[in-house]
Amino acid sequence: MEAVAKLNNVPTSARKMRMVADLIRGQRVDRALNLLKFEPKEGAARLEKLLRSAVSNWIAKNEDERLEDANLVIKEIRVDGGRILKRLRPAPQGRAHRIRKRSNHVTLIVDSKAASTMVTAGKEEEVTNETAN
Repeated sequence: MEAVAKLNNVPTSARKMRMVADLIRGQRVDRALNLLKFEPKEGAARLEKLLRSAVSNWIAKNEDERLEDANLVIKEIRVDGGRILKRLRPAPQGRAHRIRKRSNHVTLIVDSKAASTMVTAGKEEEVTNETAN
């Protein structure tokens, strides 16, 4: 069973956060935590905290299963643009330049590897049955 964690209005541009999210997409949770711990980018610390939250949400949903046996993987990580704060910066000759302070929303879904492989195996069987007909 999958677990979801969301992080809204992170004061970093979505482009910078996607660079860090691409590092951990599809990885096992323990490997992703190690990558994020030693990543120097600003978004890594926020994603590490979000990943830990998703794991604790999974533990709360699946109290009968052990975390070590689950083989959790990052099923999906999505970084969407958030609101933009518009500010003005003084420019030469009485003009003003607009400064856009961007933010983003991150959605992270973790799932056990056994469950995700069963789902993909079922889809592959359907595809092979359709092509055989």
